[in-house]
Amino acid sequence: MQNKYYLIICIGVFFTSGLWGLYWIPQRSLENGGLTGGWGTVAQYAIPLIVVTPYILWKFIKGKRTGLHLPLIGLLFGGGIACYANSFLLTDIMRVFILFYLMPIWTTIFEYIFFKQIPKWQRGVSLFLALLGLWIVFGKNGDLPLPENVGDWLAILGGLLCAAGAIKLEEAKSEDITSLLYSFFFYGLLVTLFTSLIFSDAFGSFPNLFSWIEMLPLLIVLSIFFFIPSNIVILWSPSRIGAGLFSILVLSEIIFGTVSAALLSNEEFGWREGIGGFLMFLAGFGEIFLSKKNSGINSAI
Repeated sequence: MQNKYYLIICIGVFFTSGLWGLYWIPQRSLENGGLTGGWGTVAQYAIPLIVVTPYILWKFIKGKRTGLHLPLIGLLFGGGIACYANSFLLTDIMRVFILFYLMPIWTTIFEYIFFKQIPKWQRGVSLFLALLGLWIVFGKNGDLPLPENVGDWLAILGGLLCAAGAIKLEEAKSEDITSLLYSFFFYGLLVTLFTSLIFSDAFGSFPNLFSWIEMLPLLIVLSIFFFIPSNIVILWSPSRIGAGLFSILVLSEIIFGTVSAALLSNEEFGWREGIGGFLMFLAGFGEIFLSKKNSGINSAI
């Protein structure tokens, strides 16, 4: 049975994910401001963690769950977003988008493996449109981009982890959002620290104190007014609309990201980007309305 706010949730995920398509802008700003090595990403996990911890301590004192009992959700989804964020620092923006957003494929595979869910025809249509859109945008000369560097591999790993995390989130219907959020930031911070240390040669050295002070206002604004509210929507929605549809809707990030990259970083935007973006839009909203229509038919029967 579909959630009564199904359509509103889907639209919320679509536009929240779209805003993540602009995330490369502050990431590059932090890097240009001296926060190399993915340390800006570390701070974006640490600041919300500090903000949320007093409430979590209150929950602990009251004997309520804090989120630390959800390590898989935190490590998978929090770690996936950490890999995604850091990949922008190590490879081209467009390569990050296509390699990370193979996520709908991984999610559909995981749904079949863990839930024995055979994809319905609506999913097949959505995947076809989404992958066709991706290929039109990025498949120049008929080629598909293959991983070439650390950033590419981080983007792929991020998509795999987020797909698995979305599956776990779909199972977490009984968990309150603050527990999910704390798990995301706590375990995601561990993954972020790990990737920053293990790839230290590619990321660069630890930033100096002046860079931290100069970038602190941007870090605080980004962490509190974007990272926390957007992740509330993203963490809460898979259990309401399903991990598969969620992984299709978050493709909206490519539309926003492709346009913003073309306008602000001199990356190409032409007929390929326009048609590909439109097909990805159809993939997301096509599955929403086809699933909703099918649900209504089944209910009538």
